[in-house]
Amino acid sequence: MVMKLRNLLTVLVALMALASCKSQYELLLNSNDADAKYEAAFDYFNQGKYSKAASMFESLSVMTNGTERDDTVKYYWGLSNYRFKDYYTAETNFQKFIESYPRSPFTSEARYLRLDCMYRSTLRWELDQTPTYAAMAAISEYILEFPSNTHMRECRDMLVDLGERLDRKAYEAAKLYYKMEDYLASRVAFRNVLKDDAENIYREDILYYIAMSSYNYAHLSVPSKQRERYLTFVDDYYNFIGELPESHYRKELDNVYRKVQKALGKHVAVEADTEMTERDYAKERRKLQREAKKSEK
Repeated sequence: MVMKLRNLLTVLVALMALASCKSQYELLLNSNDADAKYEAAFDYFNQGKYSKAASMFESLSVMTNGTERDDTVKYYWGLSNYRFKDYYTAETNFQKFIESYPRSPFTSEARYLRLDCMYRSTLRWELDQTPTYAAMAAISEYILEFPSNTHMRECRDMLVDLGERLDRKAYEAAKLYYKMEDYLASRVAFRNVLKDDAENIYREDILYYIAMSSYNYAHLSVPSKQRERYLTFVDDYYNFIGELPESHYRKELDNVYRKVQKALGKHVAVEADTEMTERDYAKERRKLQREAKKSEK
């Protein structure tokens, strides 16, 4: 019985202490003692209690407005939100800080942290990429305006990551047509991806799917349209092997090419290691086109 009472008292004391701490924080948050709030805000920040620190700095910012402490308070308000991973609020904090204090010693870091907030607020490639475009524009502008900034590597890494995210979204959107077996739309979509961004990181896969879209579209066409459409595949095939002769897709595309040659009435051997110049490709294309026209006559 005595032990139970002791345990109960211990719990009550702990609860009272917790309530006391909470009351102290709330009383201080609502007080008009700027010095006490300033000290408490930094205590919370240094202890890693960033949510409380942010609230304290926010409350304090009204009192320090126009004073020599104001840029410090507003910067650490944003930094507290940043550390608390409230990137949307922190980005707003830093933007307002930069506009209000362009010459503050904190401004340089605030500029970078604002960009980092924008970067961290972007979404997965499957989702809306509007924040990605906004972040990339802001980062690119920052690099041009401050080419000697100490965060150049981080900024470039952000741009690479965001660019790859856009590449993935464009690639997957085009690939969806291929999965749906709409091969004409698939070829157009993949070609548009490269038209918009020739350096897309999925370029090899895209060129492969362009060729396979051409083949499948021709193969499923009515006989009267097949020859013309097979020639489109031949053109895509030569484009692919001319740029990527060592690709892991080469063997598969060579086999498809053999099938197409048989369908066109011409049997040729294709060696995986055959090297052809651009002039050779053009010559072969013209030859196939002449043969196709003769057979149509």
